[in-house]
Amino acid sequence: MKTPFRLKDRMFTRSKDYMEIVEMKARSSHQMKKTLSWWDLIWFGIGAVVGSGIFVLTGLEAREEAGPAVVLSYVVSGTAALLSVFCYTEFAVEIPVAGGSFAYLRVELGDFVAFIAAGNILLEYVIGAAAVARSWTSYFATLCNKNPDDFRIIVHKMNPDYGHLDPIAVVALVAIAILAIFSTKASSVFNKIATILHLFVIVFIIVVGLINANPENYSSFAPFGTRGIFKASAVLFFAYIGFDAVSTMAEETKNPGRDIPIGLVGSMVIITFIYCLLASTLCLMQNYKTVDINAPFSVAFSSIGWGWAKYIVALGALKGMTTVLLVNVVGASRYLTHISRTHMMPPWFALVHEKTGTPLNATIAMVISTAMVAFFTDLRILSNLLSISTLFIFMLVAVGILVRRYYSTGITTKENQIKLIVCVVLIIGSSCGMSGYRAMSDGWIGWAVTAPLWLLGTGGVWFLVPEVKKPKVWGVPLVPWLPSFSIAINIFLLGSIDKDSYIRFGIWSGILLIYYVLIGLHASYDASKEVESRHCMAQYVDKEIKNVEEECKKLEVGQLAKEEELGTKV
Repeated sequence: MKTPFRLKDRMFTRSKDYMEIVEMKARSSHQMKKTLSWWDLIWFGIGAVVGSGIFVLTGLEAREEAGPAVVLSYVVSGTAALLSVFCYTEFAVEIPVAGGSFAYLRVELGDFVAFIAAGNILLEYVIGAAAVARSWTSYFATLCNKNPDDFRIIVHKMNPDYGHLDPIAVVALVAIAILAIFSTKASSVFNKIATILHLFVIVFIIVVGLINANPENYSSFAPFGTRGIFKASAVLFFAYIGFDAVSTMAEETKNPGRDIPIGLVGSMVIITFIYCLLASTLCLMQNYKTVDINAPFSVAFSSIGWGWAKYIVALGALKGMTTVLLVNVVGASRYLTHISRTHMMPPWFALVHEKTGTPLNATIAMVISTAMVAFFTDLRILSNLLSISTLFIFMLVAVGILVRRYYSTGITTKENQIKLIVCVVLIIGSSCGMSGYRAMSDGWIGWAVTAPLWLLGTGGVWFLVPEVKKPKVWGVPLVPWLPSFSIAINIFLLGSIDKDSYIRFGIWSGILLIYYVLIGLHASYDASKEVESRHCMAQYVDKEIKNVEEECKKLEVGQLAKEEELGTKV
């Protein structure tokens, strides 16, 4: 009976910065240890991202969707990721907590939107780690001079997408989880060493690959046209996923205002440059039609007569995917910890271990979920579904930046609030129009209609709505244009993903909605009212203490007056 009222309350109630930074952190019993610097974050960023995306999906998308123009696909998806990095960075500096985008959206868009995003964040991490774990098996097989399926259990009666069972992936995840539980700083040291070795292998691939380049392989640069380039971009966005895990480490960073911008933006620029070089090298070494979709770089070296080099490549890929798994597990557990602090998930997951200073329960839960998915599911299904969840969340974070800058309760007038809502709806609607038109047609008429609408919406925010909140330390440049462009490019890439992935995404979102209405909504509402009650009680006690102090002062003043009067008489 109370559900409609509570749902309305949670949809329109926004959290406060201090609630996320102080109140929510206090619910973990113990504090996470502040041990990370900007140098650690850069290495975490590189370690989090350079993994199976580049070493597996590059071959898949070059062969089936983009050809040698896959390098342009990386430029498009890298641009989208960099715009999102700017948005994440402002939030991470202003709200340095383990909750990442979940905490940011709770503050700006309310509990309901934050929970739907949270469910997709957790899905993103589970699927991302599962995909990397399965890729880990593929490159381990190459290192052992075997076929990946030699290490998998084939169940012929099951659907091929789910019937190749992968026990090696499960073992890799469990080993990584043990390190993540032990210590964040130890994880950082391991990540740094593994990433340095990984970068040496990447330099080897680029130098040797370009020495053996065949320019004729670029004769048909974009065989699938611009549609193939953008379709590949949507899937290859998977290759950039992981940097948001770095933002969840803000709570463990020594100086968030300085370290997070350097760590996030710096690592993303380096990563995009590396990806473009590797993609170009692969398609110069081997014709895109003959690229292997399981271990493309290893097989490419075999094709030029450097068969021994495939072992170096496989070893480097394994190191890269190991660090990706490590940062993924660390980031996922921090997300679950902060979500559980709000009681949307059981608060048992929010507990931080006293000795290690790490979220033990959340780490174990996320690894078990990931291992179950990795054991059964094919990489192609995982990568497509993952891209939807990630692009959707990044779009919401960009909307959150616009709301943060242009809306503040009690300051923004009703008129300016309506203007902001209309402009944001126009930005999102025109972006959806561009994405849909691109998916259905190669013409220009739709662009002539939707692009001016996007400019109108963004310009409307810029000219008509006054900015009410300035970042204290570091902020997104070119607001509202940069966040608005981030919204547009993320939605545009969403239009390139296949229908089946959207069906799976819709089913998952439906499950999230049912859980929220039956359980998460009520637990979150009760917890928030309990906090409000405590604050009201604290304010009441403070007020009573002040009243008592004032009465005591009056009594003291009265007593002094009487003593002075008595002294005068004497």
